[in-house]
Amino acid sequence: MRVAVAGASGYAGGELLRLIDGHPDLELTAATAGSSAGRTVGELHPNLAGRPGLADLIFEKSGAADLSGCDLVFVALPAGESAAFAAGVPAAVKIVDLGPDFRLATAAAWTRHYDGAHAGHWVTGLPELPGGRGRIRAASRVSAPGCYATAAILA
Repeated sequence: MRVAVAGASGYAGGELLRLIDGHPDLELTAATAGSSAGRTVGELHPNLAGRPGLADLIFEKSGAADLSGCDLVFVALPAGESAAFAAGVPAAVKIVDLGPDFRLATAAAWTRHYDGAHAGHWVTGLPELPGGRGRIRAASRVSAPGCYATAAILA
């Protein structure tokens, strides 16, 4: 599966790069960043500097990568930025958003915690929830649950 990581220069993006690099069924096709575009993965993620092929990968400007050749895009952008990014991703490309933009089901819940407009709700990417595996498998847009929610639900 051909994958891209938007927001790959941050902590979550770096962890995604590490996991993708070690996954036998995933091929990284693009890694994007905001102000760190033009720098290499090894510069920003020293823990990945020893990984041939990954360390020398240059971050592209966010939104600039042609994502139409990807099967899946992981979005690791700050709160409030994923929705605008996702709107530009071709419909045939699946998305997993690690940020909060699509986690909350209602606008009222969103405004209690965040500024700006509610972007909507995507399938929650927690397969341990009843019916979760089937919903995730069928979805083209998945929102990763937050760490606190995951810990509380799984406990």
